[in-house]
Amino acid sequence: MTPRAIASEALGTALLVATVIGSAIMAQNLTQDVGVLLLANALVTGAMLFVLITILGPLSGAHFNPLVTLIMATRRDLAWAAVLPYLAAQIVGALAGLVLTHAMFDLPLIQTSAHIRGGQGQVLAEAVATFGLIFTILGGIYARANVPALVGGYITAAYWFTSSTSFANPIMLLARSMTDTPSGILPAATPSFLLAEVVGGVLAALLAGWLFAKDA
Repeated sequence: MTPRAIASEALGTALLVATVIGSAIMAQNLTQDVGVLLLANALVTGAMLFVLITILGPLSGAHFNPLVTLIMATRRDLAWAAVLPYLAAQIVGALAGLVLTHAMFDLPLIQTSAHIRGGQGQVLAEAVATFGLIFTILGGIYARANVPALVGGYITAAYWFTSSTSFANPIMLLARSMTDTPSGILPAATPSFLLAEVVGGVLAALLAGWLFAKDA
């Protein structure tokens, strides 16, 4: 763990949050077609993930996600001493990205989302989305594949095949509960989404640990 790694996590998380929220605001300003809005949001997020993981991955691993950080520590790919600094950097980065995005669009800097999400289908979708994200990351590492492209491609797809539009990241739940824009989520819905993400992430890590075992 180095100061550059911590800064990388904060910067990457800030830019990811700004991308998700900002692209949704911009799309809503340009079109009333919700399909076009979702497509724009998905493509922009996938593209930014590819960029951020490619350039910041060598510094910190480009987690931008507490679940990824905890799973990497469990796999001993990250020292446990780095976990709290990584999580703190992600929180600070998420809040900075949120405030910056609202400022760019002349919105109140901190809001409470009124965007209702929830129900059994969307909670299940969050578990599926997070399972897929973690499995994609671990599978990409095992295959020594292009992880930035895999993650960017997966998230772009998951925006469309999951009913929750794939948060798949507790830090995104935090940021998106504080924006009353198209990407927001009602704060009351976040506990069930968070539980689903944890369950999906743990199941993916367990399956990947068995399927991609080094002695297999």
